[in-house]
Amino acid sequence: MDLTKTCYGNWSGGRFMHFGEMVSEERYLNMIRHAYEKGMRTFITADVYGGGKADEMLGQALADYPRDSYCLVGTIGHDFYKGERQGSSGYPRFTHPDLHSEREYTSYLRMACEKSLERCGTNHFDLVMLHNPDETGYTNDTVWEGMRRLKEEGLAERLGVAPGPANGFTLDLLHCFERFGEVLDWAMIILNPLEPWPGQQVLGGAEKNDIKILTRVIDYGGVFHDDMKPGHEFRPGDHRAYRPAGWVENGCEKMEKMRPLAEKYGLSMLQFAAIWNLSQKPVASVVPTFIQEAGDNARPVEDKIDDLAALPEDVVFTPEEVEAIRKIGDNTGCMALKGASQRHEGPCERPDEWPMRDELLELADAHGVGRDW
Repeated sequence: MDLTKTCYGNWSGGRFMHFGEMVSEERYLNMIRHAYEKGMRTFITADVYGGGKADEMLGQALADYPRDSYCLVGTIGHDFYKGERQGSSGYPRFTHPDLHSEREYTSYLRMACEKSLERCGTNHFDLVMLHNPDETGYTNDTVWEGMRRLKEEGLAERLGVAPGPANGFTLDLLHCFERFGEVLDWAMIILNPLEPWPGQQVLGGAEKNDIKILTRVIDYGGVFHDDMKPGHEFRPGDHRAYRPAGWVENGCEKMEKMRPLAEKYGLSMLQFAAIWNLSQKPVASVVPTFIQEAGDNARPVEDKIDDLAALPEDVVFTPEEVEAIRKIGDNTGCMALKGASQRHEGPCERPDEWPMRDELLELADAHGVGRDW
């Protein structure tokens, strides 16, 4: 089963990523079941969340449903088996030279995939994505040969790449599409009407190489759920509190300028964000973060699941409408992007940034995305 238009990510609910209120274990499980009962049929997990606990809970929540009635997406790449957590940077990628040599890449990927499947209570993923790769992950032939073998051995029906966790990796993705396009079926990127940049820059390369795009963070940190207002107070430890001051107010102001188009089509603002993404080729699927905001009077997170599940099938924005919204939300140059960058002249300490390579600048010219990276 291929991915459906709407997806449920098991980072929702605040148990494995810190935002809003952490829901109870029972409510977390019921959120997944609620999404299924409302018609959502694609569920995404990451083996590193909770050191495998998120896999287990997803498998438990879906255990009573026929396996062929939903699409299961797994993401692997952080070695929490052998590696040690590095503070806010999380667990190291399996390609770190202190963990594995190149000849061990294939065996690691198989092991990680098999263990994740076992925790999920199934024998195959419909899609396996390389999760938050470092520079080696994007470029190494052995890595992608190891991914290809997962498909050959029946552990995965499709393959993909999921950059992150921060935004960027634009030229790295384009290079990966060009070099390993025959292996890739899907790529997951950040894209929403308030963050058209840099995600839109890779859409042409993906379409050229027949790669479908899954977009995450379509809610823009919760703004498009339409229950965050100017002056929103975040609980201590909420990772959104580390964004630049005023981001909620700025986002709400721009969103109000977009609201008339949503009203024209009878859409909620979350549905509006989803349709804006899906109106651009080759975007084929969307996954927001379902957040239970803090406070006794906060909107129930289950209502937000209902909202996406009710996404209309027949609404598509015109190219002119897509561009008009892009101009309102234009965020070009608003942040220092991760991945290859001309900011770096030598080795970097962080695993998600590295120096620019000449071949990437040539690729930037070929795709007309400029060299200012």
